[in-house]
Amino acid sequence: MHSEGELRPARTVLTLEDLLGLLDGLFEPDADRWTRRGADWWDRFYDQRDRSVPFFRAAPDESLVEWNACGQLQLPAGARVLELGCGPGRNAIWLAEQGHQVDALDLSREALRWAAERAEQAGVRVNFRNGSIFDWEMPQAPYDLVYDSGCFHHLPPHRRLSYRTLLERTVAPRGFFGLTCFAAGAMGSEESDADFYRTGRLSGGLAYSDEDLRAIFGWLETVEVRRMRESAADQALFGESFLWVGLFRRGVNPD
Repeated sequence: MHSEGELRPARTVLTLEDLLGLLDGLFEPDADRWTRRGADWWDRFYDQRDRSVPFFRAAPDESLVEWNACGQLQLPAGARVLELGCGPGRNAIWLAEQGHQVDALDLSREALRWAAERAEQAGVRVNFRNGSIFDWEMPQAPYDLVYDSGCFHHLPPHRRLSYRTLLERTVAPRGFFGLTCFAAGAMGSEESDADFYRTGRLSGGLAYSDEDLRAIFGWLETVEVRRMRESAADQALFGESFLWVGLFRRGVNPD
């Protein structure tokens, strides 16, 4: 009970976005790697380019290349592509090399600086943009492909709702969504959703099962869900078996 003259805490949760923001705030800053608060953490991460981090290599995901080669990923010439959490740009640059129009988004300015240098060296144009995947100004035209290699598994459970809304707004009818994320039993935390809120930490990222991914993205048509195939460090492709890869397609009717 508040004494006379003492201000009562304001009731600020009036919308879904208010609720999502409140839940974001339950996590410690070092665990908050999906909003602008996490940008400094990612800048420090990408500033050390000589570290032995598998996805620092300038090599696209083996799954992305295979889907394109075998016809599972059917993109028109000059397709509109969006990459979420592009990091140093290895997939965005490869997609641009295929002749596509690529927008690539990341929280880290340091990652984008590195990506831009690589794009210049490769002689391709990528529209790199800095910001959170949830608060950037989306273009009105949807994309033929939305691709995410390693962003989704850093989101807390409540942000799966925001993620679906993002995909609903950005994936065109008959467009594709591609994903790479931690595989349960191999990499990432297998704690329950509730446990993350009790500790205020995401323990490096969430692990998902095949069934999880098919349920979460069940509103899309599943083209393929499988484990990523290993690729040696001297190969021109990125591949780590502790990851799931998934390719999904949206129906003709966007509803």
